[in-house]
Amino acid sequence: MDFTGIIPALPGMWNGMITTLQLMVLGVVGGVALGTILALMRLSSSTLLARFAGAYVNYFRSIPLLLVITWFYLAVPFVLRWITGEDTPIGAFTSCLVAFMMFEAAYFCEIVRAGVQAIPKGQMGAAQALGMNYWQMMRLIILPQAFRKMTPLLLQQSIILFQDTSLVYTVGLVDFLNASRSSGDIIGRSNEFLIFAGLVYFVISFAASQLVKRLQKRFAV
Repeated sequence: MDFTGIIPALPGMWNGMITTLQLMVLGVVGGVALGTILALMRLSSSTLLARFAGAYVNYFRSIPLLLVITWFYLAVPFVLRWITGEDTPIGAFTSCLVAFMMFEAAYFCEIVRAGVQAIPKGQMGAAQALGMNYWQMMRLIILPQAFRKMTPLLLQQSIILFQDTSLVYTVGLVDFLNASRSSGDIIGRSNEFLIFAGLVYFVISFAASQLVKRLQKRFAV
């Protein structure tokens, strides 16, 4: 084992890590936003909205993420061509980002729904007594409390997404894992670079997991 070749390759791997972090952060932001909308739809009194959101969640939770990434990368350009009549390349990064947002939204939806349902119903009744409508009640009273309770679960799902970003190798996007493997192949030290990449993933995921545990203890008080 010779790990000396890793140091000269760090700049290239750092660029890959930036791509990984961008996908993770933007995927979480988009997934939480879409997941919140889906959760409110599932909790809505409208049967049509509730069924649509339920079908969305069940569908994306029943298929592998790798299939979603591949589908968006290969099929979406054909759909856009059919709609616009022109070739509209969306690129590997955009296709992966959209896939992560839509896939993770199904999981964030259930987290948000559970958080909202954990709020005592008496607070909803008090908000209605003050003359608030449904959206004011959710925006000003229910969701702020729910997100505080949901923070550890949201972070836990974000850690999972951070690890899942390694699947973008299937569409040729150079993330941290792909950059590490490519650097190792160039100098014939694939094993050392993959071990190093695994250690980096472990350290980041383990540190984030410890943060989640501390937040769980703090919010449990």
